[in-house]
Amino acid sequence: MLSSYRQIFAAPGSLAFSASGFVSRLPISMTGIGVVTMLSLIRGSYGIAGAVTAVLALSAAVLGPQVSRLVDRYGQRRVSRPATLVAVAAGTALLACARLGAPDWTLFVCAAGMGVMPSTGSMVRARWAHLYSDAPQRLHTAYSFEAVVDELCFIVGPILSIGLATAVFPEAGVALSGVFLLVGVWLFTAQRRTEPPVHPVEHRAGGSAIRSAGLQVLVVTFVATGAIFGSVEVVTVAFAQEQGHTAVASVVLAVYALGSCLAGVVFGALRPKGSLAGRFLAGIAGMAVLMVPLVVVASLLHGTAGLVGIGAALFLAGLSISPTMITVMALVERLVPAAQLTEGMTWTTTGLALGVALGSSAAGWMVDAAGAAAGYWVPVAAGGFAAVTALIGLSRLRAGLHAPAPEPLASARP
Repeated sequence: MLSSYRQIFAAPGSLAFSASGFVSRLPISMTGIGVVTMLSLIRGSYGIAGAVTAVLALSAAVLGPQVSRLVDRYGQRRVSRPATLVAVAAGTALLACARLGAPDWTLFVCAAGMGVMPSTGSMVRARWAHLYSDAPQRLHTAYSFEAVVDELCFIVGPILSIGLATAVFPEAGVALSGVFLLVGVWLFTAQRRTEPPVHPVEHRAGGSAIRSAGLQVLVVTFVATGAIFGSVEVVTVAFAQEQGHTAVASVVLAVYALGSCLAGVVFGALRPKGSLAGRFLAGIAGMAVLMVPLVVVASLLHGTAGLVGIGAALFLAGLSISPTMITVMALVERLVPAAQLTEGMTWTTTGLALGVALGSSAAGWMVDAAGAAAGYWVPVAAGGFAAVTALIGLSRLRAGLHAPAPEPLASARP
């Protein structure tokens, strides 16, 4: 198994861009929860904190794919460095406004400016695709490795962000995420020899990658998938609080990510059978089915036993995450031309981000109305919607995979 991962890092510069990509991706898991923790401590209002975080998510959903589109056209270094400076400046302004007691509207303006944060995860995967476009098994292993890195970010990031905000000072988590973003992007973009070539001339009249029917299916499905993740997080915290063990929630959620990590490591060393579209549908269906035990456990078990049961159910549910994510990235690589790969991958993460925001809101409403145990029906419903969407869109996805990819009109490296 380890030999498969050693092989992908045989390419010169691969370890450097992957490692720096990890540092620059940590803010994705730190910023939102850091803003919530900071504003709840400083302003004493979860309502304001949640609203500001929602604006941040919506801004990233609107601006993120546009930044990635510019990356494809003008290069990772030329676009991501200025975008990072804008995002860090907006984040610094948010910290100042929160600390100095500025009017609430200033918080929303600053959060909107932070939405230009570049999608380093997409840029890392674009580099792997550039290196191993002619070696499908190595590309599969590389995507698997990056899926594991994503899960590690979501294990380490929230713990760092919340811990610093509560133990040091409220702004510490968001401040550190800004440092990680700035340092990580600068180190990542310094790796010039592995940067994919740019395509300064539009390669087709169609414009944006989102015009791909297959990609649209993936994005809509990922909105529902993101709703699973967002609702599971909120409901699990509420469930732990009801059982009198709020602090244990972070451990239970870490077990969820651990299941995904282990599945990603194993999946990356395998040679998966069947079509990509079929594996995608199977992964989404598995995700949906594995949400059901959460409702059963939360209804039947309470106290410590309930938390242990939820942890076990989440570990099993996590086993379906990384293989599905890896398959989706492979699908994007097949559905969109190389000239639009970063943008295409960013659209999927945008769908996830929107879904997380929707799922968190729906779960919070359900918990307030019917209690934490009933709240687990939200990820069950989201999983069902994701499975139905994937099934309905399967024919469009297969058609997109069999359609010939258009050739770029021109390409050049600056």
